Order: sequence, then C-alpha cells, then structure tokens
Amino acid sequence: MVVGVYGIGWMNQGYKVNRKRIRRLMRKMGLIALYPKRNLSLANQEHKTYPYLLRDLVIDRPNQVWATDITCIPMARGFAYLVAIMDWHSRRVLSWRLSNTMDTSFCSVYFCLKPETVR
Repeated sequence: MVVGVYGIGWMNQGYKVNRKRIRRLMRKMGLIALYPKRNLSLANQEHKTYPYLLRDLVIDRPNQVWATDITCIPMARGFAYLVAIMDWHSRRVLSWRLSNTMDTSFCSVYFCLKPETVR
C-alpha cells in the first residue's frame, strides 16, 4: 500500500467535489491521510517529575546559572553531535564541542572548560 500525506481538505481545494468521492478515490489509489494521533503528549504516570529549581531565582550576575544542550546534526553519512554550555545572564557560549560519537567523555560537563573561564 502506498502511503501519502494528502487529506480530504487538501484534495478539495478549488473544486466542488464531495468528501465521500475523494475518500473513495484516495482508498482506490492507496493514499491515506496522516494526522497526529490522540493523547501523544500525555506523560507516563510512573515517570518521576522533577521540580523546576529556577522558578523564583533572580539571575543578576554571570556564572550564576549555566545551561547545556546537545544537538544532533544530520550529515551525509551519519550524524554529528554538538554540545554547548551557556551562561544565562550574559548569554555567552562558555564552551562547545563537536563530535561524531556521543560517548561519556564527549558529554562530560568539564570536557573543554578552561580554568580561566570558571570563576
């Protein structure tokens, strides 16, 4: 079966055609409409939720709060992984690293921080 992404609303643009006819023709051609399923954003009840510790914190100086992020970058052959550490107050990138594997040495927080950066 061929899977397509066209729905009845898209196929009906500009023409006065009944929905049932479009549905029948789509079924005959092997096309189905793709749409989000119900309740995809519900969390697992057994999953532990952690409190947000920065809710009432006033960030008014550098090196008070850091943030880190890992981004997966698709390449022609495989993926590249970029990790960055940022300071929330100054919004500066304190450190970053690019790797083709995601091992523990790559994801370590202290991997490329220079001693003069941390105060």
